Amino acid sequence: MSYLTVDKTVRSWLLTTDHKRIGILYLGAVLTMMALGGLFAMLIRIEHLTPGPTIVSAYTYNRLFTLHGITMVWLFMIPSIPTTFGNFLLPVMIGAKEVAFPRLNLASFWIYVAGALVTLGAMLAGGVDTGWTFYTPYSASSPSAVVPTVIGIFIVGWSTIITGINFIVTVHTMRARGVTWMRMPLFVWAIYGTSIIQVLATPVLGMSLLLVGVDHYLQWGLFDPARGGDPVLYQHLFWFYSHPAVYIMILPAMGVISEVIPTFAHKNPYSYRAIVYSTLGIAFVGFLTWGHHMFVAGMSRFDAGAFGILSMMVAIFSAVKVFTWSLSFKQGAIVLKTPLLYAFLFLFLFIFGGMTGVAVATMSLDVHWHDTYFVVAHFHFIMVGGTLTGFLAGLHYWFPKMFGRMYDETIGVISVILVFVGFVGTFLPQFLLGNAGMPRRYYDYAPRFQPLHVASTIGALVLASGLVLTLYNFVRALRRGEHAPDNPWQSRSYEWLTASPPPKENFTKSPSFSLDPYAYDQPLENAHA
Repeated sequence: MSYLTVDKTVRSWLLTTDHKRIGILYLGAVLTMMALGGLFAMLIRIEHLTPGPTIVSAYTYNRLFTLHGITMVWLFMIPSIPTTFGNFLLPVMIGAKEVAFPRLNLASFWIYVAGALVTLGAMLAGGVDTGWTFYTPYSASSPSAVVPTVIGIFIVGWSTIITGINFIVTVHTMRARGVTWMRMPLFVWAIYGTSIIQVLATPVLGMSLLLVGVDHYLQWGLFDPARGGDPVLYQHLFWFYSHPAVYIMILPAMGVISEVIPTFAHKNPYSYRAIVYSTLGIAFVGFLTWGHHMFVAGMSRFDAGAFGILSMMVAIFSAVKVFTWSLSFKQGAIVLKTPLLYAFLFLFLFIFGGMTGVAVATMSLDVHWHDTYFVVAHFHFIMVGGTLTGFLAGLHYWFPKMFGRMYDETIGVISVILVFVGFVGTFLPQFLLGNAGMPRRYYDYAPRFQPLHVASTIGALVLASGLVLTLYNFVRALRRGEHAPDNPWQSRSYEWLTASPPPKENFTKSPSFSLDPYAYDQPLENAHA
């Protein structure tokens, strides 16, 4: 019996310890957060249609970009792929019946919901105007609802840590017979590397935001230079977490791409080990690169050079992945389906955004582009674009496995085109705005910038239409889509060796895998014992 039909009561879903149902609950939550973050973004873009006031006041504008940033970063992008696909698929991919700590898994979901409600409630009721970075000393003196907001994010951080610990223990202790370290699916490696970052880096964010809350509430002046504090110390603490958080967002998306490309190329990855080692390399080097966010904060030339070089090392590991993915298509039997088209879009945005990342890691260029729309465009290309397209690729790829239904492929292709045109149309003008000197987070702007702002807003409307069409396609599939076969893509990865949707305990008998998960040179019927 499918996990969807074992017990259909609301109580059974809200109190479930089934990792698959928890993944579905997370999916609903993060999609809600994405919709809210997108709504706030559209209001920002509409406001920028004209210089000066268009639809909101300057203070409301400051609250809007804070709402957008916090919602998208901490409530959507960081949890999106690990909590949904990680929860649903990681145990299935290693042949386990459950995660290591099922009750903690359920607790992590409700902690996330509680933290999200506190965060959004504080921002909507009291308003926060500090931006998602909470830069001091302003955040310690702002009259807005800083304290309840950072408490909400602190609560969400606990969910992240618990999830990371659960995944690490599950991978170490619950792999089925035949699933050695070098035969784990690449998505499992991506979630494993991400979990290590979550466990090590998230406590630093929690402590930093608590200090901001304490400083704001008690007025201690910890980060106020007028009272002996140091605002640059807060920047070091914040970015020590927040730059690894970049890889919490992008590594899972890379894991999705590492699954989609072999499946639709019907070919083994060009180098399995290269993808694995580059994943671990990104996770490690990501802890050493936070300083490139602070080139204009007064660091020495040596420090700036060191952080610049370390930042470019990430590009080396990323390039290893890109070349390996690209070579995996060589002599493959390529089938163009919606998940692969999203993978192509991911590669375009990731390469383009990555090259601009190397540029902003160069101090002489970063000084010019710092705090301009160039940085906004770079971040959205590589982080928002990478995470979003990876998330959409995974959702289309695993939708038949999760729900046992097939979506409309034509609508899926149209959605990809709209997302591509809309995303590039939104953020390419922002590169030009930043290079021309338009600062980010400014309510007003010079009239000469208006044509590019109008173009960016039109692009955002196209992007939104693509995402709404995607939602329609999935709702339509859930209501009247064709029933999915167990393995509609003819994939070799382990999760496709069980039913779609999976039974409650994932496999009808204890699995024992006899071949690696990418053995496209072997007959499909020999994929498991």
